[in-house]
Amino acid sequence: MKVLRGDPHAWEPPEEGSVLTVGVFDGVHLGHRRIGASLLEEAEQRGGLAAGIVTFDRHPLATISPTETPDLITTLDEQVEQWTVLGMNFVAVLTFEEGVRSMTPAWFAETVLSAGLGARHIVVGAGFRFGRDGAGDVAELRVLGDKLGFTVGAVELVEMSDMPVSSTQIRGAIADGEMESAARWLGRRFTRAGVVIPGANRGAEIGFATANLAIQAGLAVPGHGVYAAFAVLDGERLPAVVNIGTRPTFDDTGEVVEAHLLDFDQDIYGRSLILEFVKRLRGERRFESVEDLVDQIGRDVAEARALLGAC
Repeated sequence: MKVLRGDPHAWEPPEEGSVLTVGVFDGVHLGHRRIGASLLEEAEQRGGLAAGIVTFDRHPLATISPTETPDLITTLDEQVEQWTVLGMNFVAVLTFEEGVRSMTPAWFAETVLSAGLGARHIVVGAGFRFGRDGAGDVAELRVLGDKLGFTVGAVELVEMSDMPVSSTQIRGAIADGEMESAARWLGRRFTRAGVVIPGANRGAEIGFATANLAIQAGLAVPGHGVYAAFAVLDGERLPAVVNIGTRPTFDDTGEVVEAHLLDFDQDIYGRSLILEFVKRLRGERRFESVEDLVDQIGRDVAEARALLGAC
């Protein structure tokens, strides 16, 4: 799949034109996927036009109000990977700096959608807003489309349990350790990748060696607790028990994300590991003794092994 970046004036639109959607798409969740499915259907009905995503290199709040920027469910690379799997032809990434923030709806429609990407049809959510301070809406986009030669379709939000599926809702589920809910709304299990780094060797000292992960700042991580998960290493999925927290039994203060890979004993320092979270087994707690902690970890491993073996 093609990824377009930089100045949209330098982009070369698909010769046959394109069908597009626009948004932040953090998580590429079920609501985003509904829009994507509508996009692909429209592209096929119009004779196989190119289907593309227009998004941003960062969450807009990172420029508008940095202190309010949410932790992200997916990195940009992970979003591109998801859109590739779903069958998109290209992703166009705008750099969300002050110039893009200040764009008028008309400038965006003409420069990015029409001239830059050859838009013939745009698919957006029913509550779509665009341009500086969200000045433009679906109605204005349709008016601009009449002038620029594209049509606009609006897709209703996906609802589950009488609530709209949203990135905010999913972030809340992740923070609360509700991995089944997050997976249901995402349409897949939540994953978090990191590089394995040296730790304090607490796990090895008590018989449960762990891979400590360095997680990129600004990304969502499940709340403190112990989780059953799959650890994906070079494409191989391995059962694991993951601890997220401060290891209160040892009076540690720094937060760690550490994975004990079951039936695995290899040096993987410096390698990338993806954690695919299945279920929270228990919350974080302080144990009276290391022996009590070891007994509990043994029970965690047995529970995770049974759970993951049935997946």
